Amino acid sequence: MIKSGQIKRQRQVLVVEDQALNRDILGMILENDYEILNAENGLEALEIIQTHLNTLSIVLLDLMMPVMDGFEVLERMRADERMRRIPIIVLTAEKKAELRALQLGAADFIAKPYDAHEVILARVARIIELSEGRQLIRAAERDSLTGLYNPGFFFEYAEQIYRYHPHWSMDAVVVNIERFHSVNDLNGRLFGDTILRTLGDAIREFLRGTEGIACRRDADRFDLYCLHCEDYHTVLQFFQQKLNELSHRVSVRLRMGVCPAFDGVSLVTLFDRAHTACNLVRGSYKTHLMIYNEDMYKRELYSQRLLNDLRQAVEERQFRVYYQPKYDIQSDPPRLNSAEALVRWVHPELGFISPGDFIPLFERNGLIHVVDNYVWSEAAGQIAAWREKLGMTVPLSVNVSRTEVFDPGLEKGLLKLIEDNGLSTKDFKLEITESAYTDEAEQLVAVIEKLREKGFEIEMDDFGSGYSSLNTISSLPIDVLKMDMKFIQNIEENNRDFRLVELILDIARYLKVPVVAEGAETEHQLSLLRDAGCDYVQGYYFSRPLPAEEFENLIRKEIEMKKERKV
Repeated sequence: MIKSGQIKRQRQVLVVEDQALNRDILGMILENDYEILNAENGLEALEIIQTHLNTLSIVLLDLMMPVMDGFEVLERMRADERMRRIPIIVLTAEKKAELRALQLGAADFIAKPYDAHEVILARVARIIELSEGRQLIRAAERDSLTGLYNPGFFFEYAEQIYRYHPHWSMDAVVVNIERFHSVNDLNGRLFGDTILRTLGDAIREFLRGTEGIACRRDADRFDLYCLHCEDYHTVLQFFQQKLNELSHRVSVRLRMGVCPAFDGVSLVTLFDRAHTACNLVRGSYKTHLMIYNEDMYKRELYSQRLLNDLRQAVEERQFRVYYQPKYDIQSDPPRLNSAEALVRWVHPELGFISPGDFIPLFERNGLIHVVDNYVWSEAAGQIAAWREKLGMTVPLSVNVSRTEVFDPGLEKGLLKLIEDNGLSTKDFKLEITESAYTDEAEQLVAVIEKLREKGFEIEMDDFGSGYSSLNTISSLPIDVLKMDMKFIQNIEENNRDFRLVELILDIARYLKVPVVAEGAETEHQLSLLRDAGCDYVQGYYFSRPLPAEEFENLIRKEIEMKKERKV
């Protein structure tokens, strides 16, 4: 957490005093907390004020001075719109002068002689804080719908709290309305606006009487910067209850992410982390609150390390391509048909890194094409190498991410890879996950149709894990269905799971496309799948993913079996 001793930028104080001794006394009182500027008379003071208009926090102004007295300085500053914002504390031993000074706009006074050091410090601090608060309030632009601050002003205000009150324990909080656009579309704009106003009112009620502030960041996102709370579950329940009272017919759910302050972390980063925490519970039915913690911070550092090391990993060939065979199980005995190319990362310092760690990370950050292109190049070269060395062509399937599908250079790049390695497009199969077909389906179908026209076979990966309807599936350009492994896991013990597998196989027969079952591990699973009409199996029953040199043994074995069948 941020500690009270953290260094902060010092505010500037202008001391206007014609007596050098008095300037020195005030300087000694204030120098530990402020940056001190000095002027000997009113004219010199105005010149300094003009130079430091944007950084000066307060003026300590003696009234009785040569050249130009303090009263004239007060009048000139009050007449100038730019100087008027700077608060003034007058320095005087004359009680009668105080009233006139206050009438001319002075914020406070300090009596001479300057012996009450703590009082002087307290008055200066209070006037600066009041002045900054008034300036912020005057400058504030609020969201017209909710009455909360707009994002620009919110972050300007929050930055001042962050900078000048480091001893306050402040949390960054992000509140989001689940599927707000759908609620809006189904129930109308007016109801949607009522939701936003109600949540804004609830947030203001929660912050009332505290140092907290809030804004509506996006259409359905609210940011709060508030004093630390030990029980955000209760806060979220309070907000949720306010929305529940709007209608018993419409379900509106909130989610919340919280990031406590971390040493040396900027305000923007705190809110980024709160937003990340909020997104982690998107769509969850179990919890709607996530508090950013040390484990998440370590995970963030780990992810950033992987992003930083990607280019070097490619240059140093830290990525290894493994191959998992697919067997034709309708043959007796089963025959090696093809394989899937799978990437592994062996980091020189971190060791083996799971694909589940780096593939989704690179997809989110738009870097998956770096890995995809590496794997494609390795796989194409491996097909050619096995054919030359062993005399057998083993077609390989490679994964194509959803972002890669929409790359205008995809077709050209794949065809060049095929040509450079002397392959046929039939040797290089493309796996695209089912979920990709639900995003921008028309554009994706057009791309896939062009690839198929060039001879590439398209495999729908993880079929059954996405949201494709039967009507949609029937119109999609695919050549192979790969059944998600979760359907295979329990078919020996659970008849309902096996019936689902049979249903998928029936769909495939209707579409006239073969099926690859992923994840088969036992003889009994293999038997059930074969009898149900499944064409191919990829799983540990036959082999785990293997490095190229070990996969060669499977090819050699297949070559020997072919020779035996001929005999």
